[in-house]
Amino acid sequence: MTHSFALHIPDAELVPELLAPEQILAGEPEVTGKVVWESEDGRQVRGIWQITPGVVTDTEADELFVVVSGSATIEVEGGPTLTVGPGDMAVLREGDRTTWTVHETLRKAYAINL
Repeated sequence: MTHSFALHIPDAELVPELLAPEQILAGEPEVTGKVVWESEDGRQVRGIWQITPGVVTDTEADELFVVVSGSATIEVEGGPTLTVGPGDMAVLREGDRTTWTVHETLRKAYAINL
């Protein structure tokens, strides 16, 4: 998108995203998402992301996100444990190794810098 815009996050249609089998520690979580804006050089990405209940691992990018719905506990290796739910903002640092325990299907709006 090249213009300013607004988007109602709870109703946004998302598309399936790949979750590597080795990332899944428990349950059968499914991930969907949508990139709503990306800089010309691809270094800044804005979007919506959703994950169903389960436990997964990830290595993070430099990200700020706001939870729209659902809840999760995010354990940052060597750092804090974050408990997030609707209305919560969180910041993850590039390279953070995390374990996400998703209690209720979580939907977030994010801004990533690569």
